[in-house]
Amino acid sequence: MHQLLLLRHAKSSWDDAALPDRDRPLNGRGRRAIAAIRKVMRELGLVPDLVLLSSSRRTRETLAGLEPWDETPLIEPMETLYLATAEQLLSVLRDVPETVRSVLLIGHNPGLHDLGVRLAGDAGGEAAHRLATALPTAALVELAVATPWRQLERGAGRPIRYIAPRDLSG
Repeated sequence: MHQLLLLRHAKSSWDDAALPDRDRPLNGRGRRAIAAIRKVMRELGLVPDLVLLSSSRRTRETLAGLEPWDETPLIEPMETLYLATAEQLLSVLRDVPETVRSVLLIGHNPGLHDLGVRLAGDAGGEAAHRLATALPTAALVELAVATPWRQLERGAGRPIRYIAPRDLSG
């Protein structure tokens, strides 16, 4: 059984209109949200073996907000994950070695949300229902994957948890 963690980057700043999209940093709300997600990940023992992330500044800063790790995962920033479609994300995941038990994928919508919905297929439960509805910034979805990485397809993931920053406030 594999674990796939999907994390949408935290909220980014639009303060500098001249800044290219890939260079937008996190804003204060985003930094607070990822700190809350970091805390809950630690409490739940969600520590990946491998982190795949887009090359954008906001995804790199999202990752930085999760650090340091008790056990440092292999981290692979990938240009091909910047604004990737669900199919492109799936292709990258299918290349993950079978020895990797847990993957954290930090990316962007709509591709990341579409990937989650596709992998969940017709799964029931609260996490699947919430995933089908939306994937807001800094939201984390945990999926259990029973197939080998190379065989990922629609319905291969069972949503275990769906955690949005608003779930963690107050």
